Amino acid sequence: MARSTVRPVVTLKSTAGTGVTYVTRKNRLNDPDRLVLRKYDPVAGEHVPFRETR
Repeated sequence: MARSTVRPVVTLKSTAGTGVTYVTRKNRLNDPDRLVLRKYDPVAGEHVPFRETR
């Protein structure tokens, strides 16, 4: 079964400038803009905002 384009795979990159990334899925209908999540950055050693990259 093919994946839907409603929930694409997105890459989240740390705003701390450490180069750490997370990969997740998002719902385009609920979040049409770029996704920003506060997640743990192991290089920085703290929780920082991660922004969606394209």
